Amino acid sequence: MKLKLKMYKIILASKSKVREQILIKNNIQCKVQPSNVDEDIVKESLTKEGASPELISKNLAELKANKVSQKNNNVLVLGADSVINLNGKVISKPENRAQAFDILKSLNGLQHSLISSVCISKNGSMIWNYTDKATLTMKDFNDDDLENYLSKISDEALYSYNVYQIEGEGRSLFLKIEGDEDTIMGLPIKKIKEYLNNYEQN
Repeated sequence: MKLKLKMYKIILASKSKVREQILIKNNIQCKVQPSNVDEDIVKESLTKEGASPELISKNLAELKANKVSQKNNNVLVLGADSVINLNGKVISKPENRAQAFDILKSLNGLQHSLISSVCISKNGSMIWNYTDKATLTMKDFNDDDLENYLSKISDEALYSYNVYQIEGEGRSLFLKIEGDEDTIMGLPIKKIKEYLNNYEQN
């Protein structure tokens, strides 16, 4: 399906430079307004309730979009969240390089999935959402290899991309990648564009 070329204007409820760049690259003008949702508290609570990684990702995306949407009437707000699912366990973004190393070591030589959820809200309520999943199989590295990889990654990239940059150095970490690259980068843009293209503003 060929999409019409339109310029959309939305609010991005995320401080992720990666997501902002994907929107701009796809002709979607956005204003950045981070939600400042405490993701760790939400994840911990949902995990205790037995929520799946998919549900955690979906709920966080909705929570972020709704929170920002409540402060912005009659504007579309896009919330997003990505989590790594390793055998049913949710792995969050690292807060420092030591955590990043531990995450890479836990994924080393194994298959995991990366789940990205997006939600569009208006006037404080969700009007559309979508969740996509990619499956990645990491090569088997020794500790020196992992340290060497991390030394090539800037702090900003490290904390934005869930420890790997799939369009950069991170590709070399994987034996097999199945799924959409935009999903791995945190924003399944094709589905967002399809929705916006069909959206009729009241």
